[in-house]
Amino acid sequence: MSVTDDITAAIKPAIEATGNFLEEITITPAGKRRMLTVVVDGESHLNLDQVTVITKEISEIVENLPTLGELPFTLEVTSPGIDRPLTLPRHWRKNVGRLVKVTLNDGTVVEGRITSATEASSTIDTKKGEQTIGYGDVKKAVLEIEFKSINSESDDE
Repeated sequence: MSVTDDITAAIKPAIEATGNFLEEITITPAGKRRMLTVVVDGESHLNLDQVTVITKEISEIVENLPTLGELPFTLEVTSPGIDRPLTLPRHWRKNVGRLVKVTLNDGTVVEGRITSATEASSTIDTKKGEQTIGYGDVKKAVLEIEFKSINSESDDE
């Protein structure tokens, strides 16, 4: 079993007990210290308080893991960034209402707003109308960054 597998087995139950999901673990050498990065996600976007609670849980566990040895490490717990691809149905569900750019397996690109998401597919509101896309047809899907004008409320008046 690898170091990453050992850490995963140790911390995954604690993360799931908080109602969240372990997305990824990476260990990178950083000179005399290693960086242990844990990416955690939830059904909704995590706030700083939630990340803090999860960090404390993980920290207590990994500090006592013999797998990490004697070399010091820095623990970083984070949520997925805006640039992280949508790969699971729950990623699509939590981003309903957001803009997405989808590249299909056949090379077609679909851009629009996610209006609904199920376990098998999502519906995207595009300029050409709504389009339902099965996850099996998706090569890559990423959220589009959307900027709002400071005067957006007064622009509508």
